Amino acid sequence: MGSSAHRPVVKRTARAILLDLDPADPHGGPASIVLIKRTRPGCTPYWITPGGGVEPDDPSVVDALHREVDEELGGKIADVVPAFVDTVVHPDPHGAPIEPGGVKVQHFFVCRLDGMDPSRRHGPEVEQPAGEYEIVRLPFTREGVTSVNVVPPSLRAYLAANIEGVRALLADDLT
Repeated sequence: MGSSAHRPVVKRTARAILLDLDPADPHGGPASIVLIKRTRPGCTPYWITPGGGVEPDDPSVVDALHREVDEELGGKIADVVPAFVDTVVHPDPHGAPIEPGGVKVQHFFVCRLDGMDPSRRHGPEVEQPAGEYEIVRLPFTREGVTSVNVVPPSLRAYLAANIEGVRALLADDLT
């Protein structure tokens, strides 16, 4: 069964599986997923979901998600539904664990894009970028989400296996 030792959570993040649905056909029509293409000097580009760290002054993980989407996209989100959690050993920037056995918990929420104005982007990613942060839309299909290097790999696999299920999390009759 593995070790039963407690692993302290040293970082939590909130990330948006952000769908832009056709308002005329929210159940079966075309949808796209909004991602951020990250290009860092000397590294292969990768694609991430909008979001980031939960800060001490964030009242909740969902509040952190709204703040991060506003900072990174100038975006507003609606219908926020928990979808997926990823837990990984959390290294410091130099590769050593911050706390031996410490983990980072990433909370992924499916949500609907309710509006976006990239000119409103702000925060450290915009004001002091480490490389480029490009907002991109991909078709929310198995082919779309596997056509690029979506990270973490666990999210890419989850999305590829659950396109229909993720869309169903935004169905009117879920609650």
